[in-house]
Amino acid sequence: MRVIFMGTPDFAVPVLEKIVDDGYDVVAVFTQQDKPRGRRMIMTPPAVKVTAENLGLSIFQPKTLRTEVDTIKGLNPDVIVVAAFGMLLPKDVLEIPKFGCINTHASILPKYRGAAPIQWAIIDGEKQTGVTAMLMDEGLDTGNIIKISTVDILPNETAGELFDKLSAVGANLISDVLAELKEHGKFVNPPSKQDDSKATYVKVLSKDDSPIDWTKTQTEIHNFIRGLSPWPIATTNYYGDVLRIHESKKTEMTTKEKPGTIVIKEGNLYVATGDNKLIQITAIQATGGKKMLSADYLRGHILEGVFK
Repeated sequence: MRVIFMGTPDFAVPVLEKIVDDGYDVVAVFTQQDKPRGRRMIMTPPAVKVTAENLGLSIFQPKTLRTEVDTIKGLNPDVIVVAAFGMLLPKDVLEIPKFGCINTHASILPKYRGAAPIQWAIIDGEKQTGVTAMLMDEGLDTGNIIKISTVDILPNETAGELFDKLSAVGANLISDVLAELKEHGKFVNPPSKQDDSKATYVKVLSKDDSPIDWTKTQTEIHNFIRGLSPWPIATTNYYGDVLRIHESKKTEMTTKEKPGTIVIKEGNLYVATGDNKLIQITAIQATGGKKMLSADYLRGHILEGVFK
């Protein structure tokens, strides 16, 4: 079976590797263009490009797929597999493959359509999420559902940890779907229409979304911190300085202090929350500094007063 793969970041790499390991003929890999990254703005290739190069696959990096319709037709794919590609596929491309274009989306659709579904599921306090294999249409994550694999979200799991878990789940899900097509020449169970009335959409997170609102509950703050780890990282203002809050723990301790009040107990850092509880901050980073355990940070720095 001839496969075109389209993907860009780390999340998509296990999917591509699994397709190759399963023995399918990956005739091309489409990924986004190299971009400047880091403080020095060094041109950096996407993770999928690096993997494709190592696997000896043909790579295309167009600005838009609208210019690649004839190229894709010439590759004669049976199926196009998409994983975190970052571009919408135009109708002319969607109609090319025999079995259509199959996307892996890191949520239980129709919830969390759009960007950053993993982070928002944690921020929202979801107990379960998953990966949906979807037959793509022209909408944003609106296509018919082929199959869903679900996973539990652990109480202290960060977005980064869940990202890695769902990436592996997505690879196995695509493996199952392609095996079904190879064996039966069709989807055994016809893809089902999404219930649009239950759809939710989420936006890309940025550093502008990072400040912690200490008036929220301990649980909401804990979910926010782990949902923004490892990027863009939750922050708080400390008398003009911005501190990055990497990790936290929920506690049973209560307080009468106003939200944001810093409390030091036995060398550990706690902060008052809006529901009169203390949340423990276990890892912190000062401006220009490195990530540190909060207990180690307190050995060389004094924190008192209120975070804002």
